[in-house]
Amino acid sequence: MTQPLTTSDTNGRVRNAGETLGGNPGTNAAITRVAFFGHDIHDAAIRRRSASFAADGFDVVGFMMRRGDLAATEWMNIDLGETRDGAFLNRVGQIFRGARIAAASDALPRADIIYARNLDMLACAFLAKRQLKLDTPVIYECLDVHRLLVRQDPLGMAMRHLEGQLLRRCKALIVSSPAFLREHFVLRYNLSVPNYLVENRMVDGMNYGPRPSDIVGRSSSDPLRIGWFGVLRCSRSLDLLVDLSDRLGSRVDVRLRGRVSRREIPDFEKRIEGRRNITFGGEFKAPEDLASIYSSVDVVWAGDFMEAGFNSVWLLPNRLYEGGYYGVPSVAPAGTETARWIMSKEGGYEVAEPLHDNLPALIQRLLEDRCELERKRKALLNLPVDVFVEPRGEMKMLFDAAIGGLGKTI
Repeated sequence: MTQPLTTSDTNGRVRNAGETLGGNPGTNAAITRVAFFGHDIHDAAIRRRSASFAADGFDVVGFMMRRGDLAATEWMNIDLGETRDGAFLNRVGQIFRGARIAAASDALPRADIIYARNLDMLACAFLAKRQLKLDTPVIYECLDVHRLLVRQDPLGMAMRHLEGQLLRRCKALIVSSPAFLREHFVLRYNLSVPNYLVENRMVDGMNYGPRPSDIVGRSSSDPLRIGWFGVLRCSRSLDLLVDLSDRLGSRVDVRLRGRVSRREIPDFEKRIEGRRNITFGGEFKAPEDLASIYSSVDVVWAGDFMEAGFNSVWLLPNRLYEGGYYGVPSVAPAGTETARWIMSKEGGYEVAEPLHDNLPALIQRLLEDRCELERKRKALLNLPVDVFVEPRGEMKMLFDAAIGGLGKTI
């Protein structure tokens, strides 16, 4: 299993964190209050990370933007305003406005640590910190390497310069996939900041229901149910699933759930209309709806091509951990970090190009041999639960390693 709490050397090799790695000069007080700068209060990953902080005993104050209307949160939240998906100039402006709002709050100076998710919120956090002249340590969490950071033009160079400058002022870097370290941070920066791999698992303390206790085979005459869940942002993935439904007809049942990125797939409804073997069930809430949606499918599509060659090759998506918890095998394009993860767990399938031919061939094979799917399902259910669920205490251990604030080493 990939170590959930690790640091890497400058060659990108991942190793276990074995010692306290610095902290506030002369400070050993326990960390109890976390200022969490997040990009969208509606994002399920934001909710999970806030829950992991709470489960470890921290008081969480969110300084968060949103894509959509205001909504109730399980944590105290300072609203930093609304942003729009893909609207770069809007987000740049909101960084400065959000920093002013955060600096006006009396909650930020009381925080023991600032935790910023993604580059725009890291910039917002540092701006607010500078306005208040705080020395609060900052941790940067990167769940995606944005497409602007890999461009080879002046804008891309400027974005990498900004990230490098802010990164050097952080106490630690957290990534959700080891490929982010290998392919981006280690390659592009003289990385001296302690860095940790914290996979994008579900977190202990939220109610996911029990894992399935037995393997229930389905009749060979039943259609194979294929799920694509989460943020539906990849046009090519939709194209592959539509093509699959057309080729195999009533032998497959494609089920889509989640939030559709209208920027990436503006014609979503038009592309699936008229196909009785494709259904879209709308958005879902995690963890409340996870058991029902994963129990409704036989395999999960875990591919992504939105940022092909870069972030899409490097990421490890939520559905790996959610599907694995419920014993549902995943399918991913060969050569990706997602496929490597799947194959290392023997809990799914990788498919090589050309995918328009090889994906239908795989599904046809599974239709003819349901026992193979049952073997994969059993392999997933036999794995320890902490492969899929982050145990309590992990963020507390990470803060101790990075900041030295909890009085003991790992």
